Amino acid sequence: MTFSLHIDSTSPQRSTLHLHGRLDAMTFGEFDEAAAPVLHGMAEGGTVVLDLSALVYISSAGLRSIAKIRKSMRARHGHTLLLHPQPQVRKVFDIVKAVPVSEVFSSTEELDQYLDRIQRKIVEGDEDGD
Repeated sequence: MTFSLHIDSTSPQRSTLHLHGRLDAMTFGEFDEAAAPVLHGMAEGGTVVLDLSALVYISSAGLRSIAKIRKSMRARHGHTLLLHPQPQVRKVFDIVKAVPVSEVFSSTEELDQYLDRIQRKIVEGDEDGD
């Protein structure tokens, strides 16, 4: 199985990247190259959602790619959120503690509830939103 990426760019504030297949030493470069323009187009405080529902395998190279996205978004005071990780992929994140549990969501509804809470806190005057 190879890797493919589908990108939904709804706005500079929120883009969703759908990862399919294997993100490993053979495919991470393709992912990094395809994700770069999305990251450059993200606004300050934006959110990148990585939909992992079709990602069946991730290696340390894939973890590094996701870490680079997280670092890039943090530099812009933004967020990187993971959606629908397969059990085996989630286990890798759990083992290496690569992503805080608060940034991994099992459903779109759970993600939307989280985003709603963040926005509500900002409107209510808690600028950090966390």
